[in-house]
Amino acid sequence: MSAPGIVEGDFAAFFAAPFAVYGPDARISSPLEPDLRAALDPARNPLLQEGRARLTWFTAHRDGAVVGRVVASVHDASNRLHGWRRGSFGMLDCIDDVAVARALLDACAGWVAARGCDELMGSFNLTITQMIGTLTEGHEHAPYTYQDWSPPYLPGLLAACGFTPSYPMRTFEVDVAGVTEAALLGPRQQALLADPDWNFEPIRRWRLDDSLRAACAVLNDGFAENPMFVPLTEAEFLFASKGMALVMDPRLGCLARHRGEPVGVLLCLPDLNPMMHAMGYRIGWRAPCHFLRHRRPDRAAIVFYSVRRSHHALGVNGVMLHRLFAGLRAGGYAKLGVSWVSDGNAASLRQLEKLGARPLHRLHLFGKSLP
Repeated sequence: MSAPGIVEGDFAAFFAAPFAVYGPDARISSPLEPDLRAALDPARNPLLQEGRARLTWFTAHRDGAVVGRVVASVHDASNRLHGWRRGSFGMLDCIDDVAVARALLDACAGWVAARGCDELMGSFNLTITQMIGTLTEGHEHAPYTYQDWSPPYLPGLLAACGFTPSYPMRTFEVDVAGVTEAALLGPRQQALLADPDWNFEPIRRWRLDDSLRAACAVLNDGFAENPMFVPLTEAEFLFASKGMALVMDPRLGCLARHRGEPVGVLLCLPDLNPMMHAMGYRIGWRAPCHFLRHRRPDRAAIVFYSVRRSHHALGVNGVMLHRLFAGLRAGGYAKLGVSWVSDGNAASLRQLEKLGARPLHRLHLFGKSLP
């Protein structure tokens, strides 16, 4: 079989690649076409400005067909903060062919090495707050919003190309009906609810940007000690949240304030993947029809929750989750998806165990040193 040709910067081929490779019925999880185009554009994505990160993308072609794609990136702000010289690959999708995988990953390796990197790791879609990791178990389960999917053969292709797994993670699913109030409201949580210094408010559309700025500050503080985390600028956070007002359900978000200051945030959205999949991840003339068909989803997805470190161990997460599950029941949601949690995050895993969460997907980062 002929060697694949590698093309840099062909967006049309890049967007089309996973559908061409896996077929239209695969459990693909993709951004909408205009959102992906904006995310890859340095003129529009604040993360790619002011020396914070750089990227490019490659597609693999054989006999006139696209057979794979990948993003190569260098998160300069992360390397400065952590003392690394790391480059990343992300959004790796390809046919079950070692030659294609090697050609794509070699293109990434050459690109990041030319920018001073001595290791390549992925799948890592730019920041630790986005979808990361390559699926190693649970391929039969459809992903929620902010969960990724890749085929069962991909870890084997990465191993054949010299990459080794690390940083194990899991995503989870929770049956909403199985979560009781007693599982969430213990003495600490009851004390917060009775204290007039505390307020737990919904995240509303009409003041969304103000709430998101507060959420960004809480996220940066609460995640500051997490491995690989890099604080987000407000511009990056707002860019990533663009369009949220159109799809959010105010019953599903919560902002915790202590004496008026934001100290906790929980962000949850209706699961948009079934609707987006039906649309082919494009906004066309049939988009309103798909919106009407999927306007009452029965699944929701937690994007993240965070509490300022100064307010850890007070029961804030429990109260926010209590509010969330009340909203889920009121909205008729049956299932809740939880984005990736690392095996080393004991506190979050204990919380999920209390909720009766079951593992959905297993993921790992895969890395190798560069010569």
